[in-house]
Amino acid sequence: MLNRVVLVGRLTKDPELRYTPSGAAVATFTLAVNRPFTNQSGNREADFINCVTWRRQAENVANFLKKGSLAGVDGRMQSRNYENQQGQRVFVTEVQAESVQFLEPKNINRNAEESFASNDGQAGMGQNNSQFSQNNNAGNQFNRGSSDSGYNGDPFANDGKPIDISDDDLPF
Repeated sequence: MLNRVVLVGRLTKDPELRYTPSGAAVATFTLAVNRPFTNQSGNREADFINCVTWRRQAENVANFLKKGSLAGVDGRMQSRNYENQQGQRVFVTEVQAESVQFLEPKNINRNAEESFASNDGQAGMGQNNSQFSQNNNAGNQFNRGSSDSGYNGDPFANDGKPIDISDDDLPF
């Protein structure tokens, strides 16, 4: 069996941080994730997906993300049910986030009132063994090269010079 969810979206409101009676931190937030197609009127629709994360990661999410922040979530779908105060059975489906990545640096502003936060410009605070963290940390190490090496940090930058590639190097 496989139960794996990977999402990238923006938070619809600030995360809510609570603590269980035993002291474990739990953060809940909703991600707005764009659908890959447009509707009949040409507008792109979004899904609003409830996410939950626990312990240290929950505290990091509450401290560094806020409404409008771009985040990546790696986790699993989980459904549960409970009886509300009116005696009705309520079913809930949510993503249990095992890794949450902060996808924008702290100093990015979309407008004067909003600034999006991450963890001091690092790519994420997820578990060290997640694929997102490994990829982002590898990229961060690559970008930290010495300044006298001439590397500007963007491997795809167009410096105006022709690219010399032999036909033998092309995969097609």
